Amino acid sequence: MFDELTEKLESTFARLRGKGTLTEADIKEGLREVRRVLLEADVNFQLTREFLERVEGAAVGVAQLRGVNPAQQLVKIVYDELTKMLGERREGLKLSTIPPSVVMMVGLQGSGKTTTAGKLARKLKAEGRQVRLVAADVYRPAAIDQLETVGQQIGVPVYANRTTNDVVRIAREGIEEAKRGRDRLVIVDTAGRLQIDADMMAELKRLKEAVRPDEILFVADGMTGQEAVRIAQGFDEALGVTGVVLTKMDGDARGGAALSIYGVTKKPIKFIGVGEKLDALEDFHPDRMAGRILQQGDVLTLVEKAQSAFDEEEAKRLEKKVRKDGMDLNDFLVAMKQMQKLGPMKDLLKLLPGVNASMLKQANLDPKRMKHVEAIVLSMTNAERTRPELMNGSRRLRVAKGSGRPVQEVNRLLEQFREMQKMMKKMTQGGGGGGGRMPQLPGMPRGPFGFR
Repeated sequence: MFDELTEKLESTFARLRGKGTLTEADIKEGLREVRRVLLEADVNFQLTREFLERVEGAAVGVAQLRGVNPAQQLVKIVYDELTKMLGERREGLKLSTIPPSVVMMVGLQGSGKTTTAGKLARKLKAEGRQVRLVAADVYRPAAIDQLETVGQQIGVPVYANRTTNDVVRIAREGIEEAKRGRDRLVIVDTAGRLQIDADMMAELKRLKEAVRPDEILFVADGMTGQEAVRIAQGFDEALGVTGVVLTKMDGDARGGAALSIYGVTKKPIKFIGVGEKLDALEDFHPDRMAGRILQQGDVLTLVEKAQSAFDEEEAKRLEKKVRKDGMDLNDFLVAMKQMQKLGPMKDLLKLLPGVNASMLKQANLDPKRMKHVEAIVLSMTNAERTRPELMNGSRRLRVAKGSGRPVQEVNRLLEQFREMQKMMKKMTQGGGGGGGRMPQLPGMPRGPFGFR
């Protein structure tokens, strides 16, 4: 997300850094370029103007400060103002103290509302909350079937009533069912339309009055830019939206919706959808997102991903075993599967400071690479995985045929694994990290990020 916006902003700041000292004219020229970049990203015109006025006001005198790199100081000012534009601070769900809390999902058809309801249910369930979904979209063909399928996949019950089109009745019955089941949260998936119309809003108003939701989340397609902002305003005026979920933010969204929707509606972005899978819903943190846009990374999100994906007991067992006996290919397979739970390598590297789109292109991050490595390791016998030194020429040829990969890949994997074993042995014995040279990790490409 924001790749194009990030690249253009970085190019602008790189030119300013190259000047060494900045004059007021340099700053104004740089901000004119920032203005162009934001407007090309489909950011609201009025918001862009106010944003640049604040940045220019804060940047007065930056060029004259001694002991401070003026270009870096300007980036810091832009970061602070981007954070404010995105909502300033993280806002989570505001739920009732008396269960069940009710979350009402609203939005146009095609915005990903039903899938987002499932993603949110999965996320809340993972946090230890008992959740129920209510299928209140009675107009779109197979909408109820879709929600029930999602519910089965994530292990969350779905209340549906196919005998009536009365959505108020369905929602009330679903909430009563939740009370009997002692559920903590009810997520009501409402019907969408191709565009806002009076009938749709009237139905949603009746539903709101009947169930009195704790949260009304507007689900917006992040690819639609300013159109999403206009639609959000319409829903907010009619219903009093409490928060926004932006979907499809893993695509080539220019960023206009994310950068404008809070400034125009003053409704916080609470979650963003970053993929099609049901675990691809992230909490939205304005400060972290501003950091990503300016290539400062998002290490906190990376740590949170690791904490949620890794099996702590398995990690401790693996560490103890590696310290005592060293790592074998069975251990490597376990570690690799833990890594795969974090998501695509490309998405993880984007969270590191200084990593940009051009570096990722050079890295040639083939998502199938890890699967190829896994196939090679699984084609070995347990004895071969435990003692890789057994892998002579005939065994390597057999493994290559069994995994469907060239024998050169088998050779490369074993060579890289030997390098990694040596490095880990030195580290566990207190001998440092291998003379400052990090070995190429098995399954990782050659290129940037220190993998040589």
